[in-house]
Amino acid sequence: MTVEPILHHYPQSPFAEKARLMLGLKGMAWRSVVIPRVMPKPDLVALTGGYRRTPVLQLGADVHCDTAHIARVLERLQPDPPLFPQGREAVAAAVAHFADQVLFQHAVALNFEPTALATRFAGVPEAHVRAFAEDRRALFSGGNAQRPDIGVARVQWTVFLGRLDRQLRGDPFLLGTQPCIADIATYHPLWFVAGNTLLAPMVEPHAAVRAWMARVAAIGHGKPREATAGDALAEARANAPAMPAEDGFVDPAGIALGRSVRVSATDYGVDPVEGVLAWQDAESVAIERTDDRAGRVRVHFPRVGFRVVAIGD
Repeated sequence: MTVEPILHHYPQSPFAEKARLMLGLKGMAWRSVVIPRVMPKPDLVALTGGYRRTPVLQLGADVHCDTAHIARVLERLQPDPPLFPQGREAVAAAVAHFADQVLFQHAVALNFEPTALATRFAGVPEAHVRAFAEDRRALFSGGNAQRPDIGVARVQWTVFLGRLDRQLRGDPFLLGTQPCIADIATYHPLWFVAGNTLLAPMVEPHAAVRAWMARVAAIGHGKPREATAGDALAEARANAPAMPAEDGFVDPAGIALGRSVRVSATDYGVDPVEGVLAWQDAESVAIERTDDRAGRVRVHFPRVGFRVVAIGD
């Protein structure tokens, strides 16, 4: 049985915009569950076991975390048009990784400068702004993410946009004539900056970048329809986790299927998730856990950017 994807997200999230555009590139129908910007997120955590970052993609009782992993899930579900162009898979993944790690941290530094933060939250009650700032301090503590100093971020942002602008004076997209994961991943930090009226002028001088951003935005978000957290939890309870065929993968760390493990991000949002290792291959791992509200679920993570540790005897 084919289940319709459910995206747990909120409108202002840069990584959620990345996921929405990936769904749009695939032209997929999906259900939209809007989650809180800040903790607590009890409905989401019932599905993930503690992972709190946005977004999360749900397919029945399978819960997929991190947009780098979600991209590969969508590619398996619907190979065309490709997120990872044939013959350029490594380059596309490398550009996306740079965008998700380096460009995004620069975009965060620019947006969290006090004046820029005040501009983004103009008209929002002060208590809500304080709660958001406290939540993000917790989110970005404990990992190895490196947010640049604001002065460094301003200079390097200009360098990065200059490089993009020169390249985009040729082909309409970063790897040729068709959009792919390199474009979508590079777009979302720029979208985050351009959406702040104080910071938008930083994009203005780069005409080729602005034209490219318009082309990426025109991809759209596919075919979303509204759903509730209750719908998502019921979907998880009504389904069993998928059982992909084993491919003979052997973990270099020596952790075998059936072991109790703890999985956590290494950069930020490092809240651990515990369960039984139920699936692994070269790109991803999945742990199985049971929740009173969600039932038996499998939570999937990419290997890159995450740590898997065996626990217990």
